[in-house]
Amino acid sequence: MSWLKRAGILPWVLLAIVLGILCGQFFNDPIAKIFVTFNSVFSQLLNFSIPLIIVGLVIPAIADLGRGAGKWLGITAGIAYTSTVIGAFLTYFTCKALYPHILNAGAFDNVEEASDGLEPYFTIEIPAVFDVMTALILSFVVGIGIALVPKGVMRKGFIEFREIITGLIEKVIIPLLPLHIFGIFLNLTMTGEVVEIISVLLKVVVLVIALEVVILLLQFGAAGAVAGRNPFKALWTMLPAYMTALGTSSSAATIPVTLRQTLKNGVSHPVASFVVPLCATIHLSGSASKITAFSLAIITVNSLPVSTAQLIGFMFMLGIIMIAAPGVPGGAIMAAVGLLQSMLGFGDADVALMIATYIALDSFGTATNVTGDGAIALAVDRFAKKELEENHRQDAEEFEPESYLEEVRAGGSPAKAGNAEAESGSQS
Repeated sequence: MSWLKRAGILPWVLLAIVLGILCGQFFNDPIAKIFVTFNSVFSQLLNFSIPLIIVGLVIPAIADLGRGAGKWLGITAGIAYTSTVIGAFLTYFTCKALYPHILNAGAFDNVEEASDGLEPYFTIEIPAVFDVMTALILSFVVGIGIALVPKGVMRKGFIEFREIITGLIEKVIIPLLPLHIFGIFLNLTMTGEVVEIISVLLKVVVLVIALEVVILLLQFGAAGAVAGRNPFKALWTMLPAYMTALGTSSSAATIPVTLRQTLKNGVSHPVASFVVPLCATIHLSGSASKITAFSLAIITVNSLPVSTAQLIGFMFMLGIIMIAAPGVPGGAIMAAVGLLQSMLGFGDADVALMIATYIALDSFGTATNVTGDGAIALAVDRFAKKELEENHRQDAEEFEPESYLEEVRAGGSPAKAGNAEAESGSQS
């Protein structure tokens, strides 16, 4: 079993997917509803935890970035927006060239809105303390404020809070993720939702998946050039995050795995803790690509009178909407409904079709989103590292600089830096 421990969560995720599909062939409803009930409770726990994860990771990360936090926030948001818009435009030009040859009018006539699947035996409501956007704004305001007073009491408190959140992630969320993914694939297999929808949209699906691979190659190619890293090795390191997102269909729920793999790519801990939770909400290049592809498919098969200028405006606005979309399953398409209606003239039936197809294939776009977050982290780390090290040296009175920097480079946490020598001594 030692190889499983070294491999991390990836083999467990793959096993959960395979078993979910196989068990869906012969499990009866009463047994399946046990796992559906677990998923219902676990989803409530995730929804409760996600804002706390953002606050717990982003605030101390901004504090570590020091007075430059506002600058790095703007740079990260700008990179995320640019990446999202480029993904949309790449999809637009590709689909514009291929759809007239592979799609015919009436191709979506047999597609029905996805059903809700099996119902759990019971549900437990666990309301979040605040929503995701509130958590982000609170993190920016408090984090930048703490950065202006780097030796204040609040900074120490939020560093300790980060340790609590890290424990929640490592000891609760990550160990339960494979079981959650098993339940998702079990439910989808038994209800047949994905099979029915993919059978109708097969041509579009294949094209979208190919495009999202190209998007990832472009993102890591650019990040590798900026950071001086091997882009293929960096992309391979992010594979566990990609596979986890395939199961969860949630950028926010995949934050723990994305963060861990980003650290394995050599990104410093403060930058990774800042960029990954932030980009889980604002960087949705895969979702933008998928929404663009499905929108153009509906326009093509229904011969809707949408001009090129309308589509260009739609894609630029889509990039902004994706920044505000929550990193939860279906969050991107729900945020984009207003644009589909106002800018593309989609009616109720068209919007229902978009929602059904998007949610059925949500995991592929989400996987692209979270994997691309690792590329953005590489690029930001390339420019932020010197400033980070300078800020750490200024904090010498609170932490031993050498042990702290060694812990950061190793992917550890500031609170543990002071014990680095003791731990290494005991291990030897």
